[in-house]
Amino acid sequence: MKQVLLSSSLLIALSGPLYAQESADEDGFSLMERGVELFFEGIMREMEPALDDLRGMAEGMEPAMREFVLEMGPAFVELLGKIDDLSAYHPPEMLSNGDIIIRRKFPLTPETEESGEVEL
Repeated sequence: MKQVLLSSSLLIALSGPLYAQESADEDGFSLMERGVELFFEGIMREMEPALDDLRGMAEGMEPAMREFVLEMGPAFVELLGKIDDLSAYHPPEMLSNGDIIIRRKFPLTPETEESGEVEL
């Protein structure tokens, strides 16, 4: 999709200078403008079934997503409250035994290390 938009933008950008060089036909459109118009009409015709399918899928998922957000939203807020700052941690690593660890970038302050307790 990005490639289509990029190529379309490029065609539009190039059509400006070319427009000045071409004479307009009786409808007031240059050949380049008419080509770009036909190109976009073709893309829209080709994309319409996919967009309709996507719209239908989104409408079908809406109730489930709404329920998920209502149930899990408070849990995510609570979880984010327990995590101080994500930039203070390295990305997760998977050990050879399958354990996943998340290392701190900076060591804990001495007063927290002396307590000896680790809250999980």
